[in-house]
Amino acid sequence: MKIAFVGKGGSGKTTLSSLFIRHLAANEAHVIAVDADINQHLGAALGLDEREAAALPSMGAELPLIKEYLRGSNPRIASADTMIKTTPPGEGSRLLRVREDNPVYDACARTVRLDDGDIRLMATGAFEESDLGVSCYHSKVGAVELCLNHMVDGEDEYVVVDMTAGSDSFASGMFTRFDMTFLVAEPTRKGVSVYRQYKEYARDFGVTLRVVGNKVQGPEDLDFLRSEVGEDLLVGVGHSDWVRAMEKGRPARFELLEADNRMALQALQDAAEDSYALRDRERYTRQMVHFHLKNAESWGNDKTGTDLAAQVDPAFVLDDRCLATGVAATA
Repeated sequence: MKIAFVGKGGSGKTTLSSLFIRHLAANEAHVIAVDADINQHLGAALGLDEREAAALPSMGAELPLIKEYLRGSNPRIASADTMIKTTPPGEGSRLLRVREDNPVYDACARTVRLDDGDIRLMATGAFEESDLGVSCYHSKVGAVELCLNHMVDGEDEYVVVDMTAGSDSFASGMFTRFDMTFLVAEPTRKGVSVYRQYKEYARDFGVTLRVVGNKVQGPEDLDFLRSEVGEDLLVGVGHSDWVRAMEKGRPARFELLEADNRMALQALQDAAEDSYALRDRERYTRQMVHFHLKNAESWGNDKTGTDLAAQVDPAFVLDDRCLATGVAATA
C-alpha cells in the first residue's frame, strides 16, 4: 500500500505518520517511510537525533541517479535528461520494489532501527537558503513522485509518505499516487479547511480519503468532526503522554503507547488493508499518463526540447505482475 499523511501545518500529521510507521513495524510489515514535507521532521519523530537527521541523504540531490536507474532500457526515453517528475514507466523501465536492494535505496535510503523492527527512511531534503529565488520545493518533491510512479508493492508492504502541509501536493499529480490518504484534522474550523480542499480536488480522481481527528479531547470534538466531514471520519486520537515524552527525546518503548491510541493506529491499518483489494491498477496507470501529458504540454516539452508524449507506452499497466522481476514489461 502507498499511504499519504496530509493536513494543515501544526495538525500533527508528522507525529501521526511516525506512530503509524512504528505500528506497522511492530506488526512485522515491510515499510519505506518518506519525508516529503518542506519541514523535515519525520526522522526526528522516528527517533533520530539532530546529527543523524541532518545526515539523511537528499532525494532531490540524487535526482540524476534516480532518473538513470529508473530509465533502464526503456526505448521510449532517449536519455535520463528527458525524464521529468511525471515520466511513467514503460517496457524496459526499472521498477522499485519495497523488499530489495538497488542503487536508488543505496543513495537515498537509510535504515532506521525501531523498537520492533527496521524500516527504510528516505527524505526529499530540506529547502536550503541556496534554493531561495532559484528553485521551488516542488523540484525536490518531484523525486518522490518519480519514484512512486515506478514503485510496485505487495501485501504487507507499505510506502508511507509524510506530505507537505496544506494542499501543495495538488500542484502535481502526486495526490493520485496513493492507495489511501489519511487527512489529519484538529476539531476546529481551520482544522477541517484542508479537508474541504482535498475532498473537492480528489473527488474526480477516485482518491480514497479518510480523516483522522487529532488532539481530540472528548465526545464533543468527535461530534464536531463528524458534523464537518461525515462518514470520512475514521477515528480520533487524543492526548498521549508517550508522544509528549517522545517529543522531549525520551520515548518509552512503543509497546507502552496508550491502548486507545494503539487501537486508533490499528483502525488506520485495517482501513488501508480493506482498500487493498479495491486497487484499480489500470486507473492508476491512466492517471499517471494523464498528469504526465498535462505537465509535458504546460512546461516539460519546452524544458527538455522533446515531445514527452512519446514516452508513454500505451500497452503498459503498472500492476502486481511487475513485482516478479522489477523490470517493466507490457502485457
